[in-house]
Amino acid sequence: MRRNDFALRGLRVVTVKELQDFTGSARMVILTALILITAASSLYTATNTMKTVVSEDEFLLLSLFTLSRNPVPSLLSFLSFLVPLTGIAMGFDVVNSEFQNRTLKRVLSQPIHRDVLLFGKAVGALGAMTVVLLALWMLVIGSAMLVLGLPPSTEQVARALAFYGVTLAFGMFWFLVAMFFSVVFRQQATSALVSLGLWLLLTVFWSMIAQVVATAVGGVGSFQAARLEVLLSRISPNTLFAESALALLSPSTRTLGVVMFTQLEGALMGSPLPFGQSLLLIWPQLSALVALLVLLFTASYVVFQRQEL
Repeated sequence: MRRNDFALRGLRVVTVKELQDFTGSARMVILTALILITAASSLYTATNTMKTVVSEDEFLLLSLFTLSRNPVPSLLSFLSFLVPLTGIAMGFDVVNSEFQNRTLKRVLSQPIHRDVLLFGKAVGALGAMTVVLLALWMLVIGSAMLVLGLPPSTEQVARALAFYGVTLAFGMFWFLVAMFFSVVFRQQATSALVSLGLWLLLTVFWSMIAQVVATAVGGVGSFQAARLEVLLSRISPNTLFAESALALLSPSTRTLGVVMFTQLEGALMGSPLPFGQSLLLIWPQLSALVALLVLLFTASYVVFQRQEL
């Protein structure tokens, strides 16, 4: 006979409940409206620029993500700023709010394991981000078809969908960061401030720290210092996201980081790479981003399992 009790019992209930909380909260509605408004302004600027600047380009759809005109940044710049804030806003109180509302004991008194509770919250956040970013991607593709008058090519759609997946993983990284601090700290304000502090460190200050350390170790202007700076900067998930976006949205990108002149012999500069080659180029970045997701969820699970209720 089939057992009635299993490891993932209650996962669907927790996921649906968290998805309803995320999509129905005023916080998520405000963030979604902010993302859509900024995306619409960037798309409007990009489409106008496309009419006047871009002439013959086989990757016009991808240009909607990267084109900008002063003072409006590109859609990629807006996403690199708003997606982490969305993940942090969704996750900074996802666990400690259960402690403060005294609902955690009531939930775990049901046949629901602690890991199922955390996993359900993460899956619910993933579902909410998927819906928001999917709406944004449909807006971009619809704008491209409206402006160009032609449907995008298969490779353009594949690259846009791959960038969609990378952006989703980037947002989930910051959600898991906030969820980890939500498990560690009982106060919501503390977990929010620590999450935002880490975001500021990795976004604003980490590149400067990497440059100072690389210069101190390798010397000013040396090739070793440049390589060390690139390696240190890749500790930040923002660098992993930026490099992945560059390879996917700019098909002519053939390498990432420091390159020697001997490595460019025989290369046709400016010619686009096939989609598969671009994926191989960013495979280390994608692997590192997925490894960070697993590491953060595991750390949250270990700390949560050892806490007293």
